[in-house]
Amino acid sequence: MIGRLKGIIVEKQPPEILLDVNGVGYEVTLPMSCFYELPKVGQAATVLTHFVVREDAQLLFGFNTKTERALFRELIKTNGVGPKLALAILSGMTADQFIHNVEQGEIAALVKLPGVGKKTAERLIVEMRDRLKGFGGYDLFNPAPESASAAVLADSARDEAVAALLALGYKAAQAEQAMKKIAKPEMNAEQLIREALRSMG
Repeated sequence: MIGRLKGIIVEKQPPEILLDVNGVGYEVTLPMSCFYELPKVGQAATVLTHFVVREDAQLLFGFNTKTERALFRELIKTNGVGPKLALAILSGMTADQFIHNVEQGEIAALVKLPGVGKKTAERLIVEMRDRLKGFGGYDLFNPAPESASAAVLADSARDEAVAALLALGYKAAQAEQAMKKIAKPEMNAEQLIREALRSMG
């Protein structure tokens, strides 16, 4: 089991990175919420990993914190949720936001996530509410984090955002439609991806 990797980021193409660990390049797929926080290409990074072995592939999923990885592992234990959907869920909101929404039974917030319909949202709440006790813990003095606000940036961002959506499993037509709906010239790739994921929920 590969549990952690520390190395130099050689390539970044959302939602994947290529991490050089002592001359060996590991392809790691991350939720966009984790991808946003990575250092730049050429810099050192440490990612916690979850290794999935299938008949047709061996996949490494990466996370910045133990909470994110633990939540991913809980998600894929849920009936009908595989690694791809778990990745999309954690791309659509942070681990803390997801935990808060499950604890509060916020079906409306969960169905905005990519690939999550009403039945899946209800299943997530029923199956995960007890398992998530101890993950979060919000009160008046420690409120649940709000969704990230919009950022502004460049232009080839649109192509990068579409490529990321395709890598997350969306069809080209869905990605293009989402871009038409939400894209503004000043938005950067990360913001485009984030807003597109929300709009396709």
